Amino acid sequence: MPAQPPTGEPAPADGSLPGSALTGLGSRPFGVYVHVPFCATRCGYCDFNTYTADELGSSASFGSWLDGLRAELELAAKVLSAGPAPAADTVFVGGGTPSLLGAERLGAVVDAIRDTLGLAAGAEVTTESNPESTSPEFFERIRNSGFTRVSLGMQSAAEHVLKVLERTHTPGRAVAAAREARAAGFEHVNLDLIYGTPGEREQDLKSSLDAVLEAGVDHVSAYSLIVEDGTAMARKVRRGELPMPDEDVLADRYELIDAKLAEAGLHWYEVSNWARDTDAECRHNLGYWQGGDWWGAGPGAHSHVGGVRWWNVKHPARYTAALAEGNSPAQARELLTAEDQRIERVMLELRVRGGLAVDALDDDGRRAADRAAADGLLQPEALAGGRCVLTDRGRLLADAVITDLLS
Repeated sequence: MPAQPPTGEPAPADGSLPGSALTGLGSRPFGVYVHVPFCATRCGYCDFNTYTADELGSSASFGSWLDGLRAELELAAKVLSAGPAPAADTVFVGGGTPSLLGAERLGAVVDAIRDTLGLAAGAEVTTESNPESTSPEFFERIRNSGFTRVSLGMQSAAEHVLKVLERTHTPGRAVAAAREARAAGFEHVNLDLIYGTPGEREQDLKSSLDAVLEAGVDHVSAYSLIVEDGTAMARKVRRGELPMPDEDVLADRYELIDAKLAEAGLHWYEVSNWARDTDAECRHNLGYWQGGDWWGAGPGAHSHVGGVRWWNVKHPARYTAALAEGNSPAQARELLTAEDQRIERVMLELRVRGGLAVDALDDDGRRAADRAAADGLLQPEALAGGRCVLTDRGRLLADAVITDLLS
């Protein structure tokens, strides 16, 4: 999801949107993101809006969060009913650790969306899960409640890498969980990897990829480690206890991942995502990358509808308190100008396999695209046909290409 803007205007207490935002609602993909802010422990590299039980104390609970979520979804249905309110094409329950809620509460989340906004026929409904808080029964129950897709946090198959990341699951559990999900009837299962962790060797990554392929999943996400300010890992790097990830090593690791997954029949469709075929691609995330609308429900969740972006208060107690008083939990919002939307389109669409239409660029951007093609970063034949499509080398330098196209 987009990073929280540093500034914004106050959001209306009733959550209402300007009429311009509701124009065309339903003609674009519409998704619902649900943020679960709970985690059993805090991983050293994570800067997400999450809380452990000790951090929350008695200020929030699974039950109060679910009550707040239902109230926000009712608010969403009311706000969007001012336009041609669409049913959700996709749902993504993320976090945090959604599987900590258990199958019954996750089923209640789907029911709440179905009862308020509605689910379109054939909707993709995904939940993230920590392998340690899942079981064969868990997968069977969430499959029966309407989930169609599972995303499991694996990160690595190497125990010493997981230790550096401060992940709590044991090596091998992610693969076992993926198999359990498939046995429960999930056709679409994703495993997440993180590469470039200090101390990770090339053989560690190869072993992790072997384990992913052994699991038989149809989707893989792989992200380079980013040391985020304010995390425990950042403090260790600052004290010299851990080295910063090396950019050249990260590039080598990415090429290894891409080659090994492609050889096994999983092909990239976004810079950090690979799928067996188009049916296996994450439709919810494609909605983000291709200019769709979504309502983000939960503490700290972000939303975007028709060029209006807003974000909720972060703390679960403040979130539920606002809704209990009949108010929107939105902290602030921003109205994106046409130029803002064009810039975001370039930043996001260039990362997907189909690329970006050249007509999204200004004159300077088109000249930059010509230079990028000459430098082997964009495909010349695609550019001649009116689209900017990254080459294999261009994917390694995607952020730099985007910067040049917008400068």
